Amino acid sequence: MQQSLLVKITGIGLFSICSVSVLTGSFLFTKTSSRTGTAQIVTDTLRYPEIRNYKWSDLNLIKHFPGSIPANAKAVHLAYSPGLRQGSSFFQLRFQQPPEKIEKLLSQYSKSALYKYQGGDTNDHSNQPHGVPTTFFYTSGSGDEAFPKTYQILVLKAQDEGKSGFKWNHGHSYGVAIDSTASEIVYWVEKW
Repeated sequence: MQQSLLVKITGIGLFSICSVSVLTGSFLFTKTSSRTGTAQIVTDTLRYPEIRNYKWSDLNLIKHFPGSIPANAKAVHLAYSPGLRQGSSFFQLRFQQPPEKIEKLLSQYSKSALYKYQGGDTNDHSNQPHGVPTTFFYTSGSGDEAFPKTYQILVLKAQDEGKSGFKWNHGHSYGVAIDSTASEIVYWVEKW
């Protein structure tokens, strides 16, 4: 009888230790995963007002974005990532408008653009003589990260916040990318 009681107590003790170990391991794994995980990209266009007005940390960097998605906008795409810790964050809104509206926007933004590129992505642009970081084509819908040659990438501002010897280690840039043939505009901002 004592032996049976001893076996039961030992079994309960081992079960308790195993349960606590599993719970502790799960907790630590979850904490590690959330610290090293990647930021989730938001693509739900219904969240645009929330991201535009409340989620993006520096409203001065997105003042060129429309206050709301135009009622006549077609083929609307959104990509937003708040970044993790010191990781980069980005925000893009892409849609089609009537050709005359796109031409008006192209004229407006061309006048105030500090840098202009034809197609490509941030790596292409920043590696050119006197080039600056721009953005990837997060809203392409095809997984292609470079803008086709039909897009004019207009940089409205690019600010280097890196230390001496580490050019563009930190900073931000924003602007628009316009494809007149597709009657499309992409508003973009990057912060790293």
